[in-house]
Amino acid sequence: MGGEVKVGCRNYVGIDFSGAASAGKKIWLAAGFEEGGLLKVTACRRAETLPGSGRDRETSFEALKIYLQQQVDTLIGLDFPFGIPQPLVKEKDWESFVRAFTFRYNSPEQFREICYEKAGGKELKRATDHTCRAPFSPYNLRVYKQTYYGIRELLYPLIRSEKVSVLPMHEERGNKPRLIEICPASTLKEANLYFGYKGREEEKQARRLAILSYLEKERNLVLDSTEMRDMVARDPDGDALDSLVALAAGFGAKPGRPAGDEWKVEGYTYY
Repeated sequence: MGGEVKVGCRNYVGIDFSGAASAGKKIWLAAGFEEGGLLKVTACRRAETLPGSGRDRETSFEALKIYLQQQVDTLIGLDFPFGIPQPLVKEKDWESFVRAFTFRYNSPEQFREICYEKAGGKELKRATDHTCRAPFSPYNLRVYKQTYYGIRELLYPLIRSEKVSVLPMHEERGNKPRLIEICPASTLKEANLYFGYKGREEEKQARRLAILSYLEKERNLVLDSTEMRDMVARDPDGDALDSLVALAAGFGAKPGRPAGDEWKVEGYTYY
């Protein structure tokens, strides 16, 4: 499912990312470890609860970067596009693109505007977006802030400091954290569970419970407590649930590298 990645770690993290002004409230992290073929989920929480974090974007991003760097021998699934379609990229490889990205775009709005202009007003998708049936282009109105802030504020500084490896574009670097791009919508589409589950209605909560049951029965997730399960089911925004889906996507990644060459410039999504 969603290509393959070489993984030799026992620990996993799934992150439902956000570029909102109140990112610390919107970003959720789920963490767990593998034991006997099962993924024991030990935490599911907002980014604002990290040490030194807060609700605003700048503070929560800084705390999140520190957290990511500390996840030794861990595969981390992040829910935002790691790249943009190849026709819009000047550089010849993905890392060069990320390093140039920070200096090319001064704001999310400028990023989106330039992409549209270069694409002739169209919303182009990457090869991996077509393969995993991602619902949106990386610069779509609903995604562009996640793409912009994810690449600029997380990937770029982490790559520059060589604190992580980003798969499959990098080789693994010892026991440093391994980052991969995931897409909860793609994971749910693969399971035929891509339906509206965000909202306070009883029907929406029932759908969240159905997705939770799938993660437990088919993706081998074992939640730490009934309190955690109830909290995830009650979250009307579905962000807590999305972090668990991100966790499951990372846990399900298989050894090896994807076919084709597009990922070497555009990045790649696992689901």
